[in-house]
Amino acid sequence: MNEAALTPTAAITPTAAVEEPTLVRPYGDTTGDGMVQVSFTLPIPHSKRAEGAAAQLANKMGINPALVVHAKAMGPDFTFFVVYGPVSHLVDLSAVKVVEREFPLLTAKEVNAAVKSRLRRRLVVVGACIGTDAHTVGIDAILNIKGFAGEKGLEYYSEVTVVNLGAQVLVPELVERARQEKADAVLVSQVVSQRDAHLYNTMEMSAAFREAYPAGKTPLLVVGGPRFDESATAELGVDRIFGKGTTPSEVASYLVHTLIRPGGQTGERQTGERQTGERQTLEGQTMEGQTGDSPHE
Repeated sequence: MNEAALTPTAAITPTAAVEEPTLVRPYGDTTGDGMVQVSFTLPIPHSKRAEGAAAQLANKMGINPALVVHAKAMGPDFTFFVVYGPVSHLVDLSAVKVVEREFPLLTAKEVNAAVKSRLRRRLVVVGACIGTDAHTVGIDAILNIKGFAGEKGLEYYSEVTVVNLGAQVLVPELVERARQEKADAVLVSQVVSQRDAHLYNTMEMSAAFREAYPAGKTPLLVVGGPRFDESATAELGVDRIFGKGTTPSEVASYLVHTLIRPGGQTGERQTGERQTGERQTLEGQTMEGQTGDSPHE
């Protein structure tokens, strides 16, 4: 046998992990060229002067030189523009602050098991679009069994009772229904955001719940929509804000993480600790609505 075949090969040096850069610049045609594309509308008729105005605005935004690649009249008094060009700005990733998910994602089976073993009754969720908002696509994506992004909605979860009130629900009606259902959590979707309607509606909703419930006894208040700042929970008076692209499993996992502590303990916001009547604390007592095995586990 060839002795070379018996000779140990050279040790393979693992490839060093590539560190994420701290400073980054937009990428267009080549790395680091700073090219960006923006669109906006100006309240002026379409003309050469209008295109010059769009370029001027882009220059003031830091795009220089600015190329107006598209301009189209929107009626007699408005023009829509698309502008392309380089910016000199850098993004400092170390200064970026976002709301990170602080809980693990659970499957439907894991959520059902956690609720069944620790809460010992169904978790009650009431959802709605409040105010004049008639766009139920968001709340339906989370609650309806058909779900979103390949995931089943909360109606699919055997240990979750879902009450979907639909669109244009008045805040007093939402509060009253939450009290009737003894809701553990209230989910509100807000898509309409003209004149900050989503913010005013949310603050009205949170204030109404604080007024209707004793201090510290309100259900978990969760809002979602594409125009919310996820870090504005304290300002809006809610417990959690979810942005665009949120899936049913994220919401279900958050509810379990927040309302039910590991090791069989209820969370500080667990309904059983703050309500009397048939819904008792889960410390070894029988719960109203206790369920058996389910095909959705």
